[in-house]
Amino acid sequence: VELAARILLDQGQEHSIETPHGVLHVTLHGTRTTRRPAILTFHDVGLDSKSCFSPLFKFEEMQEIVKNFTLIHVDAPGQEEGAAPYPTGYQYPSMDTVAEMIPAVLQFFNFRTVIGVGVGAGAYILSKFSLANPDSVEGLVLINIDTNARGWIDWAAQKLSSVTSSFTEQILSHLFSQEELSANTDLVQSHRERISKVSNLVNIELFWKTYNSRRDLNIDRNSTFKCPVMLVVGDQAPYEDAAVECNSKMDPTTTSFLKMADAGGLPQLTQPAKLTEAFKYFIQGMGYMASSCMTRLSRSRTTSLSSSYSMDGSRSRSRTLSQGSQGGQMPPSPSQTMEVSC
Repeated sequence: VELAARILLDQGQEHSIETPHGVLHVTLHGTRTTRRPAILTFHDVGLDSKSCFSPLFKFEEMQEIVKNFTLIHVDAPGQEEGAAPYPTGYQYPSMDTVAEMIPAVLQFFNFRTVIGVGVGAGAYILSKFSLANPDSVEGLVLINIDTNARGWIDWAAQKLSSVTSSFTEQILSHLFSQEELSANTDLVQSHRERISKVSNLVNIELFWKTYNSRRDLNIDRNSTFKCPVMLVVGDQAPYEDAAVECNSKMDPTTTSFLKMADAGGLPQLTQPAKLTEAFKYFIQGMGYMASSCMTRLSRSRTTSLSSSYSMDGSRSRSRTLSQGSQGGQMPPSPSQTMEVSC
């Protein structure tokens, strides 16, 4: 019985949640305690909640966080593994509409607040949700965020790409850096094989078209998120410039910018140790897990990140975490922008 319970907990509890705009497939991990915010994730186009987040949240160092929070993994409509293909002519919901489906998830599980973790399209959707429901979000981790609508040049490039390359290759170019694609890494190969074999490819195409039809988020220093935000991007990622631009629009007193070296397009898959540690300090800055022990990664450094990425007073300073391959640097004074190498 104990083994069966452990297996069930590891796989999560799957739910189909009715919302005002349709049904969402959601997987819950944990004890469903509402004393703390849940960690709510939203995946990117070409991925589902499992392929986007399982390696990160099953990572050994992440377990200290996982055991303290309930995880809610949301799949965009029709994107979950094994989803039935939509019929021809189906009108896929807009990015705004998908964001409007999330409050029903919180209500279903009786959570008042969440810490959002989104990648690509999921980061955009969680941003929309947070801007519309600021009291429901205590923190945001936005990986590969692009807050801008597609311009004419991007639109033309997309049209050309749709003629010259297969849909699978278009999605891979969205998910991975050119270096990763050229090297045809094991990760790229595994995702190429996974996407080419899915039964709901038409659903992924609809989600992709909807994401490419997104509107500007219209974020600026005076109109931005009301919670702490950590922006994450790989230094060779397709959306590096977009993430840098987003950072320039954010409130520097509540925003951390983590640019990860050698992380490629999906840092949560290629650099889970670094992302886990940054996430832990981010959560500590919100007052959770204050007594958490340092990770092995942190202990192994010449200079611990605990002093330089301590979130005490995080609402009154600007922080940039540039993760390179060099040894740790001495932490600057609180008034300076932070450069932390690892």
